[in-house]
Amino acid sequence: MTARPTTSKGLRTRAHLLDCGREVFARDGYVDARMSDVAEVAEISMGGLYRYFANKEELFAQVIADLHEQFYQASTAREHDFATEPYEALVEANRGYLALYRERRDVMRAFIQAAHVVDRFRDYWWQMRTRHVKRFVAALERVHGITRVNGVDAALAAESVACMVEQSAYVWFAQQSLHGAEVDLEDATRVVAHAWYATFFSPPVDEPAPGGVRLTQTRPRPA
Repeated sequence: MTARPTTSKGLRTRAHLLDCGREVFARDGYVDARMSDVAEVAEISMGGLYRYFANKEELFAQVIADLHEQFYQASTAREHDFATEPYEALVEANRGYLALYRERRDVMRAFIQAAHVVDRFRDYWWQMRTRHVKRFVAALERVHGITRVNGVDAALAAESVACMVEQSAYVWFAQQSLHGAEVDLEDATRVVAHAWYATFFSPPVDEPAPGGVRLTQTRPRPA
């Protein structure tokens, strides 16, 4: 593994190479991308590129690590309080996730491809989704005291909805050409946010609402 640069020039060069690598992976996919293509786009020698990244796998790993953190931050509700506005907070968080997924759809398509052929990226994919699920489950228990949903562990329920959102984003955005139609971001957001809300805040008719709070199957859309 190569050493991370410490000078301002080195850091700028590394960031430039990551941008160029992201461009090549988005264009060609993980399997077909080549370091020589990255060097060409970056207008740097192969030797110069290898001083920063030992191989394609290392370069892509950093591209995905950066994207992982961006997703984690993008799917954080900052304008709405999950305690008092759970539906609105879920809309905000899911909009952030889906908007970034749509923006980075080509890189995400390459990532899913890589996860099927390289164990390291399969593990990255697992870590990414697990981190998101654990954050939600922890907040659900801490803020609303919910640990079980319809008789099952809330973590299992969260995994199921997270899978739905992840696969929906992949179909709607990463595979838009196969889907055959562009999905409006707001429509996508409302669909998945409603699924989260209905799963955790709309109890069966014969069960009381969690914490004694009056909840209904649907809520009006925020203004």
